[in-house]
Amino acid sequence: MQQQSSAQSETRPIADIEPETDTVACCGDIAVCQALAEGRHGDVFNWLGMHQLTLDGKKSLVVRAVLPGALEVTVLDTKTGKKVASLSPVADAEPLFAGTLGRRTKPFAYQLQVRYPDAELLLDDPYRYPSLLDEKDTYLFCEGRQQQAWRFLGANWQECNGSKGVLFAVWAPNAQTVSVIGDFNCWDHRRHSMRFHQGSGIWEIFIPGLVGGEHYKYAIQTHNGYWQQKADPFARSMEPSPHNASRVPFDECWDWCDASWMTGRSQIAWHKAPISIYEVHLGSWRRKGHDGRDYLDYEELIAQLVPYVVAMGFTHVEFMPLSEYPFDGSWGYQPVGMYAPTYRFGSAAALKALVDAFHQVGIGVLLDWVPAHFPKDPHGLARFDGTCLYEHEDPRRGSHPDWDTLIYNYGRKEVQSFLLSNACYWLQEFHIDGLRLDAVSSMLYLDYSRKPGEWAPNQYGGRENLDAIALLQDLNTRLYTSYPGIMMIAEESTAWGGVSRDVGGGGLGFGFKWNMGWMHDTLSYISRDPIHRSYHHHEMTFSLVYAYTEQFILSLSHDEVVHGKRSLIEKIPGDDWQKFATLRAYYGFMWAHPGKQLLFMGNEFGQRHEWQHDYSLDWHLLQFEPHQQLQRWVTDLNRCYRQLPALWQRDGDGAGFAWLDCTDAADSVLAFCRFDDHGNALVAVCNFTPTVRLGYRIGLPKAGHYAELLNSDSHFYGGSDVGNGGGVTTEHQPWQGMQYSALISLPPLATVYFQWQEQD
Repeated sequence: MQQQSSAQSETRPIADIEPETDTVACCGDIAVCQALAEGRHGDVFNWLGMHQLTLDGKKSLVVRAVLPGALEVTVLDTKTGKKVASLSPVADAEPLFAGTLGRRTKPFAYQLQVRYPDAELLLDDPYRYPSLLDEKDTYLFCEGRQQQAWRFLGANWQECNGSKGVLFAVWAPNAQTVSVIGDFNCWDHRRHSMRFHQGSGIWEIFIPGLVGGEHYKYAIQTHNGYWQQKADPFARSMEPSPHNASRVPFDECWDWCDASWMTGRSQIAWHKAPISIYEVHLGSWRRKGHDGRDYLDYEELIAQLVPYVVAMGFTHVEFMPLSEYPFDGSWGYQPVGMYAPTYRFGSAAALKALVDAFHQVGIGVLLDWVPAHFPKDPHGLARFDGTCLYEHEDPRRGSHPDWDTLIYNYGRKEVQSFLLSNACYWLQEFHIDGLRLDAVSSMLYLDYSRKPGEWAPNQYGGRENLDAIALLQDLNTRLYTSYPGIMMIAEESTAWGGVSRDVGGGGLGFGFKWNMGWMHDTLSYISRDPIHRSYHHHEMTFSLVYAYTEQFILSLSHDEVVHGKRSLIEKIPGDDWQKFATLRAYYGFMWAHPGKQLLFMGNEFGQRHEWQHDYSLDWHLLQFEPHQQLQRWVTDLNRCYRQLPALWQRDGDGAGFAWLDCTDAADSVLAFCRFDDHGNALVAVCNFTPTVRLGYRIGLPKAGHYAELLNSDSHFYGGSDVGNGGGVTTEHQPWQGMQYSALISLPPLATVYFQWQEQD
């Protein structure tokens, strides 16, 4: 091939071939040449590639290229395939090559034929392409109003001047220079130095000829000259530790089959709809392999998890964070790749297939999202361009003492666009039905988990983080407008007012808030010996004091079954019969209580061990009847719940609830009614002692027969089968504020549901 090229050059007209030239004259002074050669020039697009210049009073074209390891470089006319000129190495500035192009004065499309010691390659020069950034996009990014930043930042497939390639773009306003390094350039930062846009602080370069899956990072020279390598903040795929490189996404589209679901959800007022959530950690729900340590992939989860959630009767599944995270023990709550679905379970397309499969069977998909903090891993966002770019510079606002993590600078417009766009990314690209925001309390308070002197007040002297509040309000407003039918959920553990109130009314604009107070109080109650519960009756009733101040989700999440807290079944005192009976009664109380439900995986069948993220749930327990029966109880609770509007239609309306008796602390009995929009009632009675109470009178709102819908003491669920023969009939005796009443048999450690039944 070399001989053929030489022969062609000898037969071409001499005027088309560049004679020997002064390469330094083509490049300016030697300092510029050396900066280009070393990849530390901050304005490479004004030098590399093809440019017009005047030499000795004559206009000419010059081509410059940095090609480490090259022996010969030839410029070819892309249209004709003919050789135009040879580039020469610039003395004292290797590996910079340069040369003029004879009599040509108008730029044209070209390629570089490069001979290396063991190969000859035909390269598309990335420095012949114009900027592909849109000014409107970058303007919105800098204004904090960009909702689609992943479409131009990160690595995006583009076509330019007939060439298909990848546009790399990264925000690093304080860097001296930035280069893309990767598999395609031998990780050499001299090869692909990027173009800087001073107005936005964004660096970009279009590189043709790449393939999906190639690894890359950014080599960033900081303001003090130090070089560091960073993963792409907008990468949509990343490799695992220890290398943690970003990956060029595959150029593919997912053909969604959930149009009916997406249209339908936008018509649902979720506050007045049934919501029963199954929280899942995909890495430990179930595992496979000879040692049980291998993850299920998304295809296997479609085959196993989807039908399981359907069979259990949940309305939604909630995934713990799926943004890429380097440390398994963080459970995803210390993400580094906010736009990269974790590698652990398969590709982004496979995750879309899982969401699609859930939607096709009528199950919504929620995702844990972590805007409260990020880890200090060196390949991540920390001091990204050598300065505190994503994090707040003041450690009193930019560092979490509890978690040894960093806090976003919520007041910086570009950071607002980063987070806003990321939320949109999951909702839009993956059809996620809602986001549960982790650790919202830590965002709201400047003194969160800080001692006096360790925090700085806001401009009004208060402890509220005004920047974070404004971000959350803007985020919720924009997301609810852009994605009809979604749910925004806050994990907020304080008494902050108006978390789920509209922004226009001074609230944060969330749709729902986890009821952490209810969780804490009621778990404390069932953890006590029944003989002591009468002294702590308020722990089961206090939640109704504030039940309508927010739109609540009653959450029994992963946080309650780790770090020595024990599994739910093991929190309860007594023998196994008492443990299972109490847990069934507790679930019955929970499903009837105002608010939506969330149950962490394993709790539905009585997982014995604390949750361990490295191991599968103890599915073998289902060979034993008590675990089967508890699972059956949860299934029937979900079935009953979905069928009875009284249990969900007026969750946020105090008129939808009435205590029958909240004062029977001596017997540890709770009795109450739930009402739907038409006044139809569901009556729930709970006995949290092992004593059977025969002839226990309860008030009833309407005369007639009340069917016993569910009884957790049924032998079907492992109980002692104390019941009411299918139902009770009212007497015209006022009781507990109701005009009618009935005597019931109240089983031990049980919850019973009654519903008025129209007689023929």
